[in-house]
Amino acid sequence: MSSQTDILLEAGTNELEIVEFWLEEGPQEEDEGNYHGFYGVNVAKVLEIIRMPDKITHLPKVAHPAIMGTFNLRNKVIPLVDLSYWLKKDRVESEPPKVIVTEFNNVSSAFLVSGVTRIHRISWEKVEAPSDYVSALSADSITGVVKFDDRISLILDLEKIVAELNPALGLQLDDSIDWDVTGGYRALIADDSTLIREMLNELLVRAKFVVDSARTGRECWEKLLEYKKKALAQKIPVTDLINVVVSDIEMPVMDGHNLTKRIKSDPILKELPVILFSSIITDKLRHKGESVGADDQISKPEVTQLAKRAIALIQK
Repeated sequence: MSSQTDILLEAGTNELEIVEFWLEEGPQEEDEGNYHGFYGVNVAKVLEIIRMPDKITHLPKVAHPAIMGTFNLRNKVIPLVDLSYWLKKDRVESEPPKVIVTEFNNVSSAFLVSGVTRIHRISWEKVEAPSDYVSALSADSITGVVKFDDRISLILDLEKIVAELNPALGLQLDDSIDWDVTGGYRALIADDSTLIREMLNELLVRAKFVVDSARTGRECWEKLLEYKKKALAQKIPVTDLINVVVSDIEMPVMDGHNLTKRIKSDPILKELPVILFSSIITDKLRHKGESVGADDQISKPEVTQLAKRAIALIQK
């Protein structure tokens, strides 16, 4: 699937491909048939879609009852998560379920779903941030909402689910690091996750950065245009106002690849180092960040390296 995606989806076009699937629940009201809730996940995180494995090894002690056990896929032991249980939905089975096998943050996981519809190619501009109401209905595990003609699909925050099911896999700051560095650099962070923004802010402040942040690539771009306007008015280099941009890739409205492409195409802003910080930076997908001019790319588990690599880029 991924090689096909690489051909179809050029980096920087602000497009996304999602695998759409559904979870089947019992009737929501009397005299109705079963309810289908539609969800999506970025194709870049999907390794394959398989039938329910014949053999599931149940684990004696699991961190969360949504973990059904593990199965063996080509000599790799993969945990299987009942997505309906996690989302507090009452799943019913009218046909054999499917399993979506994923890989991100260098971790493989699998999610049990009722069925898979198709792959959709959409613009990030069509992905809306979820309302508080939608988030609350879906265990705060939604990063975006996509409206199709006949239904709504919710983009799932799989990183959050995996990190909460196994806290050891979540982002953690390394307290042993000695941040003996020159202070006063200014960083602009773009990430749609409040948790990640707060963690990056804490990390960079600890490394004596002054931090500004944005929730989407579009918001980040608008802030950069303000910095540029101010620099031109004061006749100073833009690097006197901002020193580095740290951006997620997957964000509603404008993604990190498109943001990077805009920065590197701008005669003034192109001097700014851009670091892409994302769970979908892998050896297979790194070329996409390179093609839009990113100065560095860091996979989310490597959060501790971020400040040091940002400082190295600024000083270079």
